[in-house]
Amino acid sequence: MTNERSDMIESTTQRQANLTIELSTSEDSELPVFLTGNFNNWLVPDKRFLMRKLEHGKYEFSFPPDLHLPELVEYKFVRGAWENEELDEFGKTPHNRKANPQAGRIAVQVPRWRSQALYYKPELLPRIKVIDEAFEIPQLIKTRRIAALLPHDYYETDRRYPVLYLQDGQNLFDDYAPFGNWAVDKKLAMMSEKGQGDIIVVSIDHAESERIAEFTPSMRTRLGSGDGKKYVRFLADTLKPFVDKEFRTLPDREHTGIGGSSMGGLISIYAGLMYPEVYSRLMIFSPSLWVVPNIHFQALTFTEQFASRIYLYGGENEGANVVPNIKRFVAAMEKQGFSANVDFNLAIDPKGGHNEARWGEEFPKAVEWLFFQ
Repeated sequence: MTNERSDMIESTTQRQANLTIELSTSEDSELPVFLTGNFNNWLVPDKRFLMRKLEHGKYEFSFPPDLHLPELVEYKFVRGAWENEELDEFGKTPHNRKANPQAGRIAVQVPRWRSQALYYKPELLPRIKVIDEAFEIPQLIKTRRIAALLPHDYYETDRRYPVLYLQDGQNLFDDYAPFGNWAVDKKLAMMSEKGQGDIIVVSIDHAESERIAEFTPSMRTRLGSGDGKKYVRFLADTLKPFVDKEFRTLPDREHTGIGGSSMGGLISIYAGLMYPEVYSRLMIFSPSLWVVPNIHFQALTFTEQFASRIYLYGGENEGANVVPNIKRFVAAMEKQGFSANVDFNLAIDPKGGHNEARWGEEFPKAVEWLFFQ
């Protein structure tokens, strides 16, 4: 249930009800659907607010006209119990719905539901294949764990798929990650229900204590000159050819993306600027642009033949400079004339924090825009 859950709202002004709610949902079930809200202290199940099923995926409830409702009705839909509450299209718990008690008849939709505390179908989870626990990185004389998240039906088809290379693999799908994880595997299962799970995600573990150095571009930065150039060469010149040979990929740049968060977002921008002939889709979450304030001046290789999409996310609770730096980066790119070739999607969350869970929430939105629109 959302954090907006509250106790029974005592309103000095209560109104008689003139409110009928029509619900439509594509995920039908034999479970009963209840309304719950500030009119019944958020109780579930409450037979007084059982919705009447009209047909497959269609429900209706009319508040009794003699029922006195709060001045503003806050409510949600629940199937049977709170463990089966409504979700938004991206599997996130939505904010409380609101309605005027005199609104008459209103129609709403629920795109998906939590199922026994799960927001995804386990049978749609991607196949996780660890390519190598110690994949060689000749450019850095190191090794690294590399994994591929394959579509759930990868081995039952002969289809080819776009590929997204993501940094910080330890934080993408490991349930025991110390700082939480993006739950990429679960998000992909959820997206498969919408026909948007047909993508291969390649997960590259970071370098632990040497992560910052590896993700710092090889240019003048506030952290000195890092090993970023060698790292992005590894991704483009060593890892990608191996992945294209090992799996059924769509190897052209139109179907190849790269992304990450924080320093992983910064190095992904750097990779995109250095190898526009390889990547056309960039997923950049909360990038550490403070490290290289003038990184946009290195963007000299985008031309008309390298049209690209860049999804940029930032939260205003991440620090004073994250969102302004993102906006300055976009403005600088546009000023240099790249807006004719680069399509930006700027997503700013006024309440967004700097953490894995929030980036995981943004992941399906970014994948949908980058690869399926």
